[in-house]
Amino acid sequence: MYNHNLLEKKWQKYWQTNQTNKFVDSTLPKYYVLDMFPYPSGAGLHVGHLKGYTATDIVARYKKLCGFDVLHPIGWDAFGLPAEQYAIDTGNAPEAFTQKNIETFREQLKMMGFNYDYTKEVNTTDPQYYKWTQWIFSKLFENGLAEIRDIEVNWSEKLGTVLANEEVLVINGKMVSERGHHPVVKKPMRQWVLKITKYANKLLEGLDTVDWPESLKLMQRNWIGRSEGALITFETTVKTNIEIFTTRPDTIYGVTFICVAPENALVEKLTTNENKKSITKYVADAKTKTDLQRKELQKNKTGIFTGSFAINPFNNKKIPIYVADYVLNSYATGVVMGVPGHDQRDYDFALQYKLPIEFVIKTSNTNKAYEDDGVHINSPLIDGLHINAANEKIIEYLHKHKIGKKVITFKMKDWIFSRQRYWGEPFPIAFDDKQKPHLIKELPVLLPKTKNITPSKTGASPLANLTNWVNIEIDGKHYQRETNTMPQWAGSCWYYLGYLMKQTNGNYLSLDDKKTKVIFDKWLPIDLYVGGQEHAVLHLLYARFWYRFLYDIGIVSTKEPFQLIVNQGMILGSDGSKMSKSKGNVINPNDIVKTHGADTLRLYEMFMGPLTASLPWTDNGVDGIKKWLERVHRLYKKSDIKFIDNIDAIPKSLDIAYHKFIKQITNDLEILNFNVAISQMMIYINRCYNHQVLNKTHAQNFLIVLSCFAPHLAEELWHDVFNHKDSVTLQTWPTYEKSKTIDDVVVLPIQENGKLRATIQINLDDSQELVIQKAYSEPKVIKFINDRSPKKIIYIKNKILNFIFK
Repeated sequence: MYNHNLLEKKWQKYWQTNQTNKFVDSTLPKYYVLDMFPYPSGAGLHVGHLKGYTATDIVARYKKLCGFDVLHPIGWDAFGLPAEQYAIDTGNAPEAFTQKNIETFREQLKMMGFNYDYTKEVNTTDPQYYKWTQWIFSKLFENGLAEIRDIEVNWSEKLGTVLANEEVLVINGKMVSERGHHPVVKKPMRQWVLKITKYANKLLEGLDTVDWPESLKLMQRNWIGRSEGALITFETTVKTNIEIFTTRPDTIYGVTFICVAPENALVEKLTTNENKKSITKYVADAKTKTDLQRKELQKNKTGIFTGSFAINPFNNKKIPIYVADYVLNSYATGVVMGVPGHDQRDYDFALQYKLPIEFVIKTSNTNKAYEDDGVHINSPLIDGLHINAANEKIIEYLHKHKIGKKVITFKMKDWIFSRQRYWGEPFPIAFDDKQKPHLIKELPVLLPKTKNITPSKTGASPLANLTNWVNIEIDGKHYQRETNTMPQWAGSCWYYLGYLMKQTNGNYLSLDDKKTKVIFDKWLPIDLYVGGQEHAVLHLLYARFWYRFLYDIGIVSTKEPFQLIVNQGMILGSDGSKMSKSKGNVINPNDIVKTHGADTLRLYEMFMGPLTASLPWTDNGVDGIKKWLERVHRLYKKSDIKFIDNIDAIPKSLDIAYHKFIKQITNDLEILNFNVAISQMMIYINRCYNHQVLNKTHAQNFLIVLSCFAPHLAEELWHDVFNHKDSVTLQTWPTYEKSKTIDDVVVLPIQENGKLRATIQINLDDSQELVIQKAYSEPKVIKFINDRSPKKIIYIKNKILNFIFK
């Protein structure tokens, strides 16, 4: 048994002293492997983080051994709400708390032996980094993709602050603050918005060019939510026109009611005097519900009549207008037309409020909504037509009579890009006396240091308290800085570019520098991106948006940043449930490294199963991997083992086993089958244990393979057993001889009239005559032939021999 603690610390010190993991950018082909960089929380890394990081470390080491320049960096997504809340609760500065957490995370990563070059490390809170976050925002602003709008936010009157969605709970159907359970309502506030919807089609098109799991692409497509349909204008009895988007204009004759979102500006105009009191109460109540609650409403939808009616432009029927909280103002125009005959949600609403149900597509069952295709009825303009033809004719009519048009809408909405918080990137914006925004040219705009980071009671950012910072003079004119800060997503939208820009002196190349463009042209897109599926939508969508924008303004040369994405599965508790402090089933990697070693932890997490699977932790599995590593150590340190150069002095079967092993594990690593690769290593070591003499080249090459998975032990044996001076990680990946991976014998099935009767072993190059001769020598074949003469003998070379007697 070797002392893993001493051994691992020894080689970690060696790698650091010798800069073994230093990034090299030469003329070799590149491979860029990326981890989703962590938020440095106070809890430190957990074993789930390490699953993805271990996988990318194995790939990075493998590709480097294969002759690639490899970039495998790490950094810190360090702005965010937890650090700010900690600072508010304790009175400590978020900078110090964040830095301490980063140091903890970094030590844990070093403890695992990951091959990061920490001179490439990025930190989103570093002014030299967020200078370029601000620069990208400036370019978005200059190109008309950033603007200020009145946006509804979560507002707590009691706390006097805007709350992020993560800070809002739903208790007894009402929104309350996570802290103190105070009432929360929706309130309009001026916010910065990025017009990501302008890039909706580009983001959809880009998905066709990347090697992502189809499930991940589908999540992105569904989030973007492209819909083709029509925008139809309805006149009303209160002289206010309503525009409604629908994907089914063919059902226009079946509209029997209209529903408006509670927060829609039309509500006030559509509400008659006698209904104002009840409508006001309904709208206020709706504002205490989250969008998710409202979207999930299925049965028992609620609504209230406004007192006004719309006029159907196709049949002039009066249609009652309701306010309904299941309608979201964020979708299309925030108004929907109710067609209960052909939409089950509308059908349920109509039953509940005793509204007419009219069928305009032929069906034999009127006890539910008919939502399939069919022949239109009760629709004079389109009777007899199916859906597609009917839609075209209705849209043609809308255009001709100027009461509507064909449109494409997206479920995805523009990105609300400001937070009323302290701990984030300041905007490079100042407002003149007319409240017109202007870019601040000198970057970075530094986040001012202050102890007063408590949110203001007006809903403004804590930065609004710093009047000396807020009020500035530019060219003799008075301006006020933007006091909101950017969301945590901002810094993570482009950090993969930051690694390429980071210099050894801690500075960054300019994003728009020609030298930077040369680097980007070589290293982008990222070849492999590994991270959790919790970031499958928003982070990836926002990062793709920024990157595509940078492509459009000539900063990068490819349209998509991430060519291949793999979402690693979770590591569950031993009971199969998600790890959490409350359940007491969290595994601290520091404990495992202390008792079993980093190499054991790395190997175990990869051996648990496929990288993408979520699997439970087992202590016995960790013990088993530790024993196997000790078995490898014993093999190389056995007193009677000999490592020789002469390949002819070892059994041919062992030589063949070696070449098959190298071929198999190479294939496994190319497709990220780490658990299978480890099994191959175990099988090969078992083979070696049956021999006292091993080929020296084979034994050394196994250590090169092992160094991808268990670098500490591989380095120890590389130096101690074979007296090498340079690192095992700087070697070349072993190759195999194809001729030695092909079996020279096969087991051939022998059949009688197509039924298996026996098997024999033959050589691959045996002639048909020799195969038949060998078959006749097999006792089981002699028995079933029983002196009979077959009518026919069918031989498919090296596959089957069939005696036909019928």
